[in-house]
Amino acid sequence: MKEQRKLVSIISLGCSKNLVDSERLARLFDSAGISVKFTEDKPAEGSLAVVNTCGFIGDAKEESINTILELINLKKEGYIRGVYAMGCLTERYREELTTELPELDGIYGKFDWKAIVGEIEKLHAGNTVRPWERILSGAPHYTYIKISEGCNRFCAFCAIPLITGRHHSRPADEILAEVSDLVSKGTVEFNIIAQDLSSYGRDLDEGENALASLLDSMANIEGVEMIRLHYAYPSDFPYSILPVMARHENICKYLDIALQHISDKVLENMRRHITGKETRELLERIRREVPGIHIRTTLMVGFPGEDEQAFEELMQFVSEQKFERMGAFAYCEEDGTFAARHLDDNIPEEVKQERLDKLMALQHEIGCEVAQAKAGTTQRVIIDEYDASLDAYVGRTQYDSPEVDCVVYVRSEKNLQPGSIHSVTIDSVEDFDLWGSL
Repeated sequence: MKEQRKLVSIISLGCSKNLVDSERLARLFDSAGISVKFTEDKPAEGSLAVVNTCGFIGDAKEESINTILELINLKKEGYIRGVYAMGCLTERYREELTTELPELDGIYGKFDWKAIVGEIEKLHAGNTVRPWERILSGAPHYTYIKISEGCNRFCAFCAIPLITGRHHSRPADEILAEVSDLVSKGTVEFNIIAQDLSSYGRDLDEGENALASLLDSMANIEGVEMIRLHYAYPSDFPYSILPVMARHENICKYLDIALQHISDKVLENMRRHITGKETRELLERIRREVPGIHIRTTLMVGFPGEDEQAFEELMQFVSEQKFERMGAFAYCEEDGTFAARHLDDNIPEEVKQERLDKLMALQHEIGCEVAQAKAGTTQRVIIDEYDASLDAYVGRTQYDSPEVDCVVYVRSEKNLQPGSIHSVTIDSVEDFDLWGSL
């Protein structure tokens, strides 16, 4: 068995939560004496390929299926020796994929993927791999920390609970041990992720202060330079985290919280358990208690019940709130969800697209204004890489999460190392991106 697995190529699709699982799988392979290569496209010749699939929305499902089919073709051509699939798509559609794609050498889900490596404990008696250990797939100076899995919210449009199951939190001591270990290996930036940060610790009987306590302890670990929060839920929001965020300089003034909509009718149809008025009160309190915070949100257009009045209300809400970071998507019916079973998806696709385009055009103007306001300021910037074509270093402020937000191009005659943090004066702005100098 081991002889057939000299090299494994891992392709990780979807979100950063999937990436964490892929990195943990890589560590298990490494422990078994098997080399690992992370790739975004073609696997290494002669390797076994593992694709970590996404099953959240239609486009992601299509990408996952196409990737599997491409890998199966490479196997038929003799370029690679096997194809394994894991993750959200296979968790949800395991039976169908087993029938439709018999060429797959193995199908694993969201939680049993460790078995891909084989019976590690039997092959390696006394194996000391701790459950959170990973091999980072990218630059070591930043990473993602998954603090919980699953969701109890059951929003009408969302398939996540159908894939991941009920919410369960990781113990705080395990998370802090992981962070400390990564710091010792050169990681300085930690992006905290979960399907629902707001519920962290409630299943551990730690109450609504569990997340605040975890963040406080994490911020006090020497070597932790940046902590950024992703995917809070607006209902039952843990307000106790706000004074912790305001107090610690290494907790970024940044919060990713998906609001989806502002119309009471649409929010009720979505089963979001919050009203438009409560949403505005939530945002006002967050901004008041954490001055200067940048809020990233996600909104949805075209959900059943969104008439023209509801959409205009959403436009007005975005215009009024001026979100520093915002993404949006058009509603797409997901199998098995409450909306798919009970609500009529009767808004034409062209209307959904028109609304999406209009909303994002408004946000483009707001985003440019937010960026322009940083001209002349001094920002704390973490360096990611050097771009030879621009003769500038590429970095990010505390307000910019990797891969999804803006960047800062830094001019410097000094050699700047990835992961180093510098005070940068913003000299000019191009669209959303900033140009600055030490």
